[in-house]
Formats: sequence, C-alpha cells, structure tokens
Amino acid sequence: MTAAENLLKSWVFLNNLIKNTRMTRELSYNESVIMLLLYNEYKDNEGSLSIKEIAKKTRMLKSLINRTVNSLEEKGMIRKFADKNDKRTVRIQCISDNMDLFLKVHSRSLSITQKVVDIIGEEDAEAFCRLVSKLQAAEEEFIKHKKKVHSE
Repeated sequence: MTAAENLLKSWVFLNNLIKNTRMTRELSYNESVIMLLLYNEYKDNEGSLSIKEIAKKTRMLKSLINRTVNSLEEKGMIRKFADKNDKRTVRIQCISDNMDLFLKVHSRSLSITQKVVDIIGEEDAEAFCRLVSKLQAAEEEFIKHKKKVHSE
C-alpha cells in the first residue's frame, strides 16, 4: 500500500471516528464545527467571523453555512450583525450567556480527543497537529492541486 493510500485510509477512519461517535448529539456536526470556530474566536478576543471567513475555514458551502447559522440563531447560541466597516457583510458571534449546550458538547468532544491522546501519546498528538499546521500553511498549493485534479 502506498503512503497516499495509507493516508486516505487513515483520513477516512479519523473522519468517521469523529462523526460517528455521536459526540455532538445535541448539535448537528456542522453546528458543532461552526460553534467551535466562533467559540475560539470569542474566547481569544471576543471576536466574530463572517460567513466568508467560516466558509474559508470549513470549506462548507455558503448555503449550508447560512442554514446552520440560522439554526444556531434560532437556538439562541449566536447573534448576527452587520460589519461596522462594510454593512453588506454579516458577522456572527457566539452569545456568551448561552454557551451551556455548546460547552457540554465541547466537553464531550475534548474527553474523546483526550482519550485519543492517551492512546497515541502526547508526542504523536503534537506531531499530528504540526502536520495539520503544515497542510494549513500549504493550503493555497493544496487548493491549486485540487482544482487541477478536478479539471482533468
């Protein structure tokens, strides 16, 4: 088996492990992903994200992001507001007083990922994070290759 085949097999396993552990029972997987981004942005600097920024970070379709954001807004977990510099841009921010549900889901997610760290060890977990960071840094190259493959 080639390194690319092994990577694909591992990638699929990890993706299924995350999605199928049902660690996000109270929220859909997409709601959990978007809330994690918003939570980290808020936690770091009480910031917010635009739909465009969420799309770039998640690679979700904007229509899916809009549906998910609307669902989170209906649950009272986030608020939408116009960007002060560009009124056409909608910004999204988590509501700090209504984070209990997300924090419950987040805690469950962290306990599962801690179990993975316990199994593979901190050194390998940190190595995995460094590799993902390399991929993020090479994102533009990755996207160019993806477009080339799709056009063939």
